[in-house]
Amino acid sequence: MSSEDNGASTPSSVDSVLPATPPSLHQNSIDPSAKYLVQKFGGTSVGKFVVKIARDVVSNYLDGNKVVVVCSARSGSTKALGTTNLLLKAASEARKAKHHAHTSSSSSAFSKSGIFGSSSPYPQSPAPQSPSSSPPLGPQSRSSSPPSPGGFSLSGSSQSEFSKTVNLIRSEHLLAARKSVNDPDILKELEDEIDRDCDWLRGFLLAAQVIDEISPRSKDNIVGLGERLACKIVTAVLRDQGIDAEYVSLENIVPDVDSEDHAGEGATLDQAFYDRLAVAVGDRIKQCGPRVPVVTGFFGPVPGSLLDQVGRGYTDLLAALCAVGTQASELQIWKEVDGIFTADPRKVPTARLISVISPDEAAELTYYGSEVVHPFTMEQVIRRKIPIRIKNVENPQGGGTVIHPDPDRDLSRISEKQHEHEGERLHALQGVYKGFIPMDSTLRKEKEKSPTAVTIKENIMVLNVNSNRKSVSHGFLAGIFGTLDRYGVVVDLISTSEVHVSMAIEDTINGRHLEKLLKDLRKNGTVSVHREMAILSLVGKQMRNLVGIAGRMFSTLAQGDVNIEMISQGASEINISCVIQAREAVKALNLIHQSCLQITPEGAKGRVGPWLF
Repeated sequence: MSSEDNGASTPSSVDSVLPATPPSLHQNSIDPSAKYLVQKFGGTSVGKFVVKIARDVVSNYLDGNKVVVVCSARSGSTKALGTTNLLLKAASEARKAKHHAHTSSSSSAFSKSGIFGSSSPYPQSPAPQSPSSSPPLGPQSRSSSPPSPGGFSLSGSSQSEFSKTVNLIRSEHLLAARKSVNDPDILKELEDEIDRDCDWLRGFLLAAQVIDEISPRSKDNIVGLGERLACKIVTAVLRDQGIDAEYVSLENIVPDVDSEDHAGEGATLDQAFYDRLAVAVGDRIKQCGPRVPVVTGFFGPVPGSLLDQVGRGYTDLLAALCAVGTQASELQIWKEVDGIFTADPRKVPTARLISVISPDEAAELTYYGSEVVHPFTMEQVIRRKIPIRIKNVENPQGGGTVIHPDPDRDLSRISEKQHEHEGERLHALQGVYKGFIPMDSTLRKEKEKSPTAVTIKENIMVLNVNSNRKSVSHGFLAGIFGTLDRYGVVVDLISTSEVHVSMAIEDTINGRHLEKLLKDLRKNGTVSVHREMAILSLVGKQMRNLVGIAGRMFSTLAQGDVNIEMISQGASEINISCVIQAREAVKALNLIHQSCLQITPEGAKGRVGPWLF
């Protein structure tokens, strides 16, 4: 397969298909000592703030760094209009719909020129000819029977449901392009790319109708189109804002897997696979030279399907592998929040920003309700001693939160340059500092003897199983866990005795499936179900050494008249969790935050405010 086919162009081939870089375009540092800096942007950021990303974020890091941009599929104006959701919807519609198809004599060609280079690894039909440079938006702007790659075209009753969904994807991205790109030449090329990609999708779905199947790998390819479209828009916007950007598709970057363990359904990918993938990704990025790579988060297909192996968080994982493969100084995850807080600031007004947190603490917060970074993604970079910084697209100058491999090492020092760039002086009353800024000695002592954060995970139900005493204790437990395994139920918290098991699980099991699960569990004893519950978790690596913290937590809840249904402490000893009624979740969050996490000025006595009761 040629480099045009797999998107892994050599430096010379890139130069041959891209126009010469105007001298005014801003590029990455060419200093040999400059380190790579990987910036990952989520779908909401790409959907709402793409111009701000180019103008206020990427451009500010080019001097002294080699910036790599990784993008998720863009979100729409509503969750239902998110690109990934629309792509999955189109795949479902194509699978279910009745269809008629016939072959077409239309030829296909590769895109081999322009700012996107040989960007597409699949054959594409020529862009539709239009008398205007900007074709009108909406389903009516396309022919009812557009030519499609692979030799298919939509026939008579052509406007099927999936075709309407493809038109919606097209119109959403054309609208975003026209709102974000001013240069008419760049805009025209971007519009043509969007048209070609949507024609490919239409043809791919029609082919799926013909063979009456969408395999897991086919679904990967369909979903991956979201990242391709997002990255092309970001590349165009960067160029429009004067930054020399290069679109990098990772369609066929996955290294060959020879082991039989990685073949077929149920395959698992080991760490050695991800290590090889990181090297391949790093090598591809380094081919971009001084240009800013805009890298697709999609890197499939992988053995066993990307969605099955990794899930929809594969873009974060790819960003981590980019950081590993380029030996980056830092992985930045850009969101719409300033970082990780001591509690959800939307529910706890006194919550404060955490500037530095350990990977173990971040993993616990992720498991129990806070959207931080998936633990497996964290592991890829932390094991290589690369810090992760969570920052806010709407507040680029804020220091954010750093998930640091060794969080205690740099808490009390910072270089002057980094201080000026990242930091703001600590506000003593709020206890917030941005970046690695020296802490007051009083605050440091308070931090060292306090938990890190409190979080809530809602939509929980509790299953209680009391033994029927027909089996010995180990048989009782084996029967319960075997049943849970057969139904694929993940347990968030568990509390056991010889004759009783309480389990907190997410309340996402549909009614019929739940009834079957309960029926099988009743073979082991009496089963009761409690719904509309929530898990309250107090997290902190210092909690191993905090005498009486559990007592303070539970006595505070008792004073607030919050009933505790179940208690559990993690084996890591950095997390104490309990299950409470969902209706009391916000009150409990505020109670625990004020009692266990509020930093009290020296000499003052902390107390739980009566306004919470």
